[in-house]
Amino acid sequence: MAGIKEPLLPVPGFAALGMNVGIKDERLDFGVVHAAGPCTAAGVFTRNNFPGAPVLVGREHLADGQLQTVVVNSKNANVATGLSGVEDSRRICRAIGDALGVAPELVLPSSTGVIGVRLPVERILAACAGVPAGLRPDREGWEGFARAIMTTDTRPKAISLQVGAATLTGVAKGAGMIEPNMATMLCYLFTDAAVPVSVLDKALRAAVNASFNRISIDTDTSTSDTVVVLASGSAGPVPEADLAAALAEACLYLAKEIARDGEGATKLIELRVSGAPTPEAALAIAKSVINSPLVKTAIYGADPNWGRLVMAVGKVFAHPVPLEALRISFGDPAAGLAISAASQSPETLARIADYLKGSELRLHLSVGAGPATETVWGCDLTEGYVRENAYYTT
Repeated sequence: MAGIKEPLLPVPGFAALGMNVGIKDERLDFGVVHAAGPCTAAGVFTRNNFPGAPVLVGREHLADGQLQTVVVNSKNANVATGLSGVEDSRRICRAIGDALGVAPELVLPSSTGVIGVRLPVERILAACAGVPAGLRPDREGWEGFARAIMTTDTRPKAISLQVGAATLTGVAKGAGMIEPNMATMLCYLFTDAAVPVSVLDKALRAAVNASFNRISIDTDTSTSDTVVVLASGSAGPVPEADLAAALAEACLYLAKEIARDGEGATKLIELRVSGAPTPEAALAIAKSVINSPLVKTAIYGADPNWGRLVMAVGKVFAHPVPLEALRISFGDPAAGLAISAASQSPETLARIADYLKGSELRLHLSVGAGPATETVWGCDLTEGYVRENAYYTT
């Protein structure tokens, strides 16, 4: 299996497009990926109590484990729009289905962008008729789709992998409102492998839990989260273990790209917690640290204020850590950049400050002698994040 980050590989039997339909401005804002026939499909969606209308419709359409087409608009989330928003999503599915000759139940809708604003659905419906002529099986079509689903992303996010004779390509978007409780962004994975729906569902859920559920930008769980995978079967079966490994690799790569491209971010942070008594304790501690605005701002400023890490560990009330057991390492633990309540020096602090100036950082928290370890990813918190979100709708 070989990971290919660039170029983005089209998946045989699928075609894609990205176009502008005028939802907000002149950027690409409407994307479609369409398979030659019905595909085995699996997906997971946001656990936010106010899911977007496309999530409600998407759950229904995915219930039988089959999809053929994905249709996405950006710049408007179609969230908190009531029954009219749900009907708008259904109308889009019907229009795409009519244009492509597929049942609307085989269409998965997605929307991302501003919450609480009605979709300019007539513009989208008018564009649907032109989708068949615009679909392309080549890289240009796929790259257009990757750009059309972006909102505040600074770049498209995609990965392609070979799994035996099959291809797996994943495309994702996400830069803000990221603290997964399933997955906090949009991600679409396509393969021509033949995979039973039960195998596909199990592999996807394991991949999502180890990747998208382990990233954070700002602690906010989106209302539109969707991760789906479509498998056409045209390339024949592949070993289940190979497919699971490919999905895990693709999801982890895309998750880290989302964290790296967080709104205003300048640094990617990898945080590992070890020595916890249970996986639940390790993950709770890791999430507390990676979500902390004080930790994130200290890292942005390359401030070796390790007390902020102590604070974040200490506020996990359900899983107390003795202070004497806490050891914090920056970079490779073997390099000696470690600090604890019993061991620190001005020289070490100066070296930590220098290390924190880098763009990719690794932190390791040892919290005891337990068997559990968890790893999460996040980014720093900068003035850029405030600027992006203070004027989001103006």
